[in-house]
Amino acid sequence: MAKVLLFIALCVLPALVSATRILNNQLVVEGYVYCDTCRAGFETPKTRRLADAMVKLVCSDRKTGGVVFEKEGYTDKTGKYQIRVSEDHLDQICDAVLVKSPQLGCATMSPGRERARVILTNSNGISSTTRYANSMGFMVDKAEVGCAEMMKMYREDEEDV
Repeated sequence: MAKVLLFIALCVLPALVSATRILNNQLVVEGYVYCDTCRAGFETPKTRRLADAMVKLVCSDRKTGGVVFEKEGYTDKTGKYQIRVSEDHLDQICDAVLVKSPQLGCATMSPGRERARVILTNSNGISSTTRYANSMGFMVDKAEVGCAEMMKMYREDEEDV
């Protein structure tokens, strides 16, 4: 019996402790959610930030792909979300993911803008505890008035290159 307890103390407990590494300083994932009112696929001068949009932080095991961590958050009145994380996710792939838009008229997720990869560990040389995620966006069903003229401006800029 003593050998079993010694085995557990020396092998099993350290493995469990390292599997859920609690951070001394919490990490904060921060980003913005917007409504693409022109269906441009990117932020434009006509883009509006969305308050009360639901975002989820999802971390998956690198080898199995299985989800090992999830935490939800909402954007504030400026469209910014902040999700606090207490655990180190060194060996995991983590993404901020759009879940739900607060506006029925702007509820379709923009392809390629529905998730943003974030690194959630303090073992990477980054001294800040804030991890910035790329902006994520929903788009309207039909582009608003004035968008065609604005998009023409972007095409003219491309022709000059």
